[in-house]
Amino acid sequence: MVDTIVAVFVLGLALCAGMATAWHVALRTGRSSWIDAIWSFAVGGAAGAASLFPIEGSVLSARQLLVASMVALWSLRVGIHISIRAAHGDDDPRYRQLREEWGARARPRLFWFLQIQAAVAFVLAVAVGVAAHRPTPGLDGRDVLGVLILLVAIVGEGVADRQLSVFRKHHANTTGVCTKGLWRFSRHPNYFFEWLGWAGYAVVAIDPGGPYAPGWAALAAPAMMYWLLVHVSGIPPLEAHMLRARGDRFRVYQEKVNAFWPGPSRLPAAHRRSEELP
Repeated sequence: MVDTIVAVFVLGLALCAGMATAWHVALRTGRSSWIDAIWSFAVGGAAGAASLFPIEGSVLSARQLLVASMVALWSLRVGIHISIRAAHGDDDPRYRQLREEWGARARPRLFWFLQIQAAVAFVLAVAVGVAAHRPTPGLDGRDVLGVLILLVAIVGEGVADRQLSVFRKHHANTTGVCTKGLWRFSRHPNYFFEWLGWAGYAVVAIDPGGPYAPGWAALAAPAMMYWLLVHVSGIPPLEAHMLRARGDRFRVYQEKVNAFWPGPSRLPAAHRRSEELP
């Protein structure tokens, strides 16, 4: 028990140090995209460690190896993608907006903002560790379903990122809005698939009617990611930027396409009103 408490403390300390490093790198380079890249690698490393940590002398299980592989695959895919974007000089408009709002206190406020991200990463890592340590012998259907959900999420997010990259490459000097591929069904399909991946760990962790009560704690991961992506640091600041940069084109897109959950397009309000006229 003492070893577990010490390991949890070290995990939290490592994540705080990782996000302090992200703060330093962002200030030195002037590219805030490095923040999300480092966060992705930090979450992957912490969650992998939590997955493989032996509890009370237990033998390393197939589930621990499977879950550690799942989170490593996610971390590498997202981290490498964002690192490439950061290396090419792209700056995240969300952080740029925050710096403008914070003004002269931007440096210290960014530091503490990233420490909040370290706390989020800690919750995610613990949730993944909970999934990895479900004590049911061998692998079962929930493990298979969780892996399938994660694979769909990784592929879906990768496709959405690729479609947006291609659009930006061919429309770099326009004020257009990407409405191709997955972006026809959700204004933020990459965020949706990011959330879906964390739901996969909850599927692995939860044993309905079984004795593993801690498994329900894994629901904290998709719940927290939904709250952050939809209501806090994901959609709200990004869409505020898009409205400033794209204006009416993005407003029409907002009216036609769901923000998060994929679904069919709708007619804009102006079109609906015109159709209702005699």
